[in-house]
Amino acid sequence: MFSAVEPFIASSLDGSGSRDPGRAEESMMSSSSVPPYRLNPAGGSPHADNARLLAHGPVAPVLLPGQVEGMAVLGHEALKDFLSRADVAKDARHFAALRDGRIDAGWPLRTFATVRGMTTADGADHRRLRSLVSKAFTARRVELLRPRVEAMTAGLLDGLERAAEDGVVDLIRHFALPLPIGVIGELLGIDDEYRDTLHRLSDRVVATDAGPEEVMTANREMAALLGAVAAARAERPGDDLTSALIATRDEGGDRLSQEELIGTLLLMVVAGHETTLALIANAVRALCAHRDQLDLVTSGEAGWSDAVEETLRWDAPVSFFPFRYAVRDLTVDGTVIPQGTPVLAGYSAAGRDPAAHGPDADRFDVTRPRRPDAVRHLSLGHGAHFCLGAPLARMEATIALERLFTRFPHLDVVGTDLPYRSSFVGNSVRALPVRL
Repeated sequence: MFSAVEPFIASSLDGSGSRDPGRAEESMMSSSSVPPYRLNPAGGSPHADNARLLAHGPVAPVLLPGQVEGMAVLGHEALKDFLSRADVAKDARHFAALRDGRIDAGWPLRTFATVRGMTTADGADHRRLRSLVSKAFTARRVELLRPRVEAMTAGLLDGLERAAEDGVVDLIRHFALPLPIGVIGELLGIDDEYRDTLHRLSDRVVATDAGPEEVMTANREMAALLGAVAAARAERPGDDLTSALIATRDEGGDRLSQEELIGTLLLMVVAGHETTLALIANAVRALCAHRDQLDLVTSGEAGWSDAVEETLRWDAPVSFFPFRYAVRDLTVDGTVIPQGTPVLAGYSAAGRDPAAHGPDADRFDVTRPRRPDAVRHLSLGHGAHFCLGAPLARMEATIALERLFTRFPHLDVVGTDLPYRSSFVGNSVRALPVRL
């Protein structure tokens, strides 16, 4: 599927430690009284289904596209524990169905398992790959980006007025998308000409309803485009992260292989703009639907950063993130997760878990992050794989919201039945018409 990583699959999924598939299915089905929940490949708002699943327990069996059986960890405390466990891995060699050849090449979630990068590495490999990019996301380096983020935001706000027809404009197309794709593009040294195509391909890579041919085509095109980006930076190095990664690769392939370079760029592009796009869009929808909460922020009784944190909890940009794998049969909050099972991290469910966030967990409350009884959300991850770009995403969203509502204090969402992204991984709408 993702052409740059197929050699990895052939070489590293060698069948060691394999389990009998029948035993795995039997163990999974006996681990919960709840029948497997069939995740909707077309996406949609996850919250009603999350609440029903949580009512049965913090861990649930799920059916992934292609009838692939998996598990989802939904409860806050269960997820926090699961994300920290040493017997939980990210490396796809622990994915029994993939290792045993039961996953088709065009499976829509295969890239999440096979791409070479931080999100599919454990231990020393994970530390090596993370260290190569971590310097770009320190609090100090992110703060140095603030003037550029502010300037880009101001320019996009000017463009909103020009793009509006009868005062209505799609906020995603003209603001929530171009800001993060522009920021990550500059950070990686990606020329403007590539950015629209990268978003289009990124949208297909994270889609969970794509057919096999569409999946394989999108991944081939993405690999080719990122290869072209890398080639351009190799020819004309700059003060950007891609150039730094290429220098690391050229200094010694033992630190970064070509497959890892392309995989790292893919992860940076997708994670660097898709989640921030969703965070900004979800925050705008939440604040417009709760004008009393917006008033608290604009009056200074709560901060814009409070609105960002409450959005991360209440309407997490990532709903079910693939994958982690049990390296042995393990029990999480009383439920058995069989060895080799692909497990989803249910961030949107954990954010509204009443066991952690109280009986008002469903209420959007921008004062919550500052309450002494508030439980910190997990929407940016936990443990060794905590989101590296969290400081940048928070800064972008805070600046975007403050400048947007300062410029357009009466901005409101037009309509309620908005189209969702075609993914149960991401959690946001495809378009967001607003009246300025």
